[in-house]
Amino acid sequence: MTDSFATLPQRTTAPQSWMVRVADAKYHWYDLIAGFAEKPDIRDPIGRYMRRMQFELEATAEKRHVFFAVTRPRVRFDIAGVVQWGFFSLKLTLPLLMGAEQTKESITVELKVPFAATMKKPTVILTENFISLNWGGLVEVFSVHDLLQTYAHTLKLPSKVSYVGQTRDPDGRLGKGRLGAMHKLRAQCGMEYDTLILVLGVEVEVNCADGDPAALPHNEYALPADILHAERVDVIEAALIRYFEGSAPRLRPLDERKARSERLAAVQVANNLAQYTIDLELPETGFYNYVSSEFVTSAKRHILSCFIADGQAQVASMPLPAPVKGGKS
Repeated sequence: MTDSFATLPQRTTAPQSWMVRVADAKYHWYDLIAGFAEKPDIRDPIGRYMRRMQFELEATAEKRHVFFAVTRPRVRFDIAGVVQWGFFSLKLTLPLLMGAEQTKESITVELKVPFAATMKKPTVILTENFISLNWGGLVEVFSVHDLLQTYAHTLKLPSKVSYVGQTRDPDGRLGKGRLGAMHKLRAQCGMEYDTLILVLGVEVEVNCADGDPAALPHNEYALPADILHAERVDVIEAALIRYFEGSAPRLRPLDERKARSERLAAVQVANNLAQYTIDLELPETGFYNYVSSEFVTSAKRHILSCFIADGQAQVASMPLPAPVKGGKS
């Protein structure tokens, strides 16, 4: 067996149709990493939180995940405000500052006592970005975005997808806050918005008369499997760029767009890809499960019908299926 044969995947000839779904999704507050010059102090609970988030983002550089750069109106804890407890309960009202103009708001959450707690009610410490809850036996740390994502509230804060990318990167620039496109995006947003990274793991179900090429014994080896997976993620990324960023994405240089067009044309031919559908519904993202963009209306589920033509991803939004009676929509 030659080296090239060992590396390249085996192909099938029948047309393929793909169904793409989100397997897992997780938010990270990118500004905290991008603006952090030194290593966090892991002896401090907030430092441990920061380091854990940095490790998680850096780990994605080894994997082919899609990510969204999501902007949301700026929100901070009001450290000069009043923290209020409810009578005979663990309802906690926290003061917030919204937007660049720092409009006063608040959120009320009902805490749950952790298993390792030795106190019935925690000591609360607020910084601009974090709340620390000292339960005696342990200290819980939440960023202000964790809190808004986890607990119900009435604040109208849209999650706007401003950039689509991939996490796979030998230099790990995303986790180190060194990605050029993200610097440009944050400069455009200024002080009025926070930037979060939403990392998406995707699953691809292949409909093909010859079966899924990824299931062929040869393609289960690491190199051919990675080539096939890379092709699929590239095609998915291209459709999501077209959907969320429009036909002329502002953060994309001409050489990047040309290289993507050539890549899509080659992948379409290699896979005989007739059509693919992306069902974008975010699992486990709490109250941040609605996403929108400059070109897309806010929704918690987006279904896209896609195909490749002349090296370009063509995308049309599809209506959502009618909810099953007695089931979830």
